[in-house]
Amino acid sequence: MTREIAVVAFAQTDHRQSMAELSEVEMLMPVLHEVLDRTGLKTADIDFTCSGSSDYLAGRAFSFTLALDGVGAWPPISESHVEMDGAWALYEAWVKLRTGDADTALVYSYGKSTPGPLRDVLTRQLDPYYVAPLWPDSVALAALQAQALIDAGDTDEPALAAVGARSRGADSAGQGDYVVRPLRTGDCPPVGDGAAAVILAAGERARELCERPAWIRGIDHRIEAHALGVRDLTDSPSTRLAAEKAGLFQQPVDTAELHAPFSSQEVVLRKALGLDDSVRVNPSGGALVANPVMAAGLIRVGEAAARIHRGESDRALAHATSGPCLQQNLVAVLEGDAR
Repeated sequence: MTREIAVVAFAQTDHRQSMAELSEVEMLMPVLHEVLDRTGLKTADIDFTCSGSSDYLAGRAFSFTLALDGVGAWPPISESHVEMDGAWALYEAWVKLRTGDADTALVYSYGKSTPGPLRDVLTRQLDPYYVAPLWPDSVALAALQAQALIDAGDTDEPALAAVGARSRGADSAGQGDYVVRPLRTGDCPPVGDGAAAVILAAGERARELCERPAWIRGIDHRIEAHALGVRDLTDSPSTRLAAEKAGLFQQPVDTAELHAPFSSQEVVLRKALGLDDSVRVNPSGGALVANPVMAAGLIRVGEAAARIHRGESDRALAHATSGPCLQQNLVAVLEGDAR
């Protein structure tokens, strides 16, 4: 029989533009304490720990080992790390629990936008021969995607403004000046530091730790071609395939937490995932409100799970992305026990 795995607790920092005065450990510690307190667990009760972050963004090799000071790595613990958003660390922990090697897992991720202007730093993940030497920054590439959507008739600037306004709970008329046309300030994510953590548990252990666990009914991740020129930027086949493998299309969801750092990317994701107006999209505000690098994807899973914990959702979708123009995509389907 396949083991059931659930998200039983979620915590995140109070995200702000910069936490330069704090080390990664100092930024992470309150989040780890909070997520453990929600379940009553201690560090010694965690069977497996997995983190997501980027050494390149931190500006030093093996920086994730320093963050382990916040977890407590002595006595020795079972630990792993992915050089990705924490959503992919959650995927690894999910696999670990499914094998039966662990009953509980702590997943955390963090990022600081301190090595330099993030728009320029992210250029280093592009194709090193043909694209990176041109230095197209992350906003310029998102603007190319937005313009492709407008040219295809999938959206227009007022519709994009409405996405940003809904996410922020603001007036769409106040979307600001153009950053890179057709994207305005309100269409782009804030740059900030932050951390997030979730706890996973298997079977009856999950029910012991949480009154209403958010069961992971399916989770999968896929990737697009690295070369932007061979992709249709108005669609996301990898998101659609990941959703299919995760079982999204078997029955409707009532909530969707989409990792769409730009308003135009929500348009792409809605189409790929077949989401209509009956689905509440990004009730938390999404990445347009808080987009801490390396943690924003894990936060989407945590926010979806938290709504199930509170009884505000019965079946929710969580999505995470990484890379330019929705290059890598992860989809998880979460469900609460029937009420």
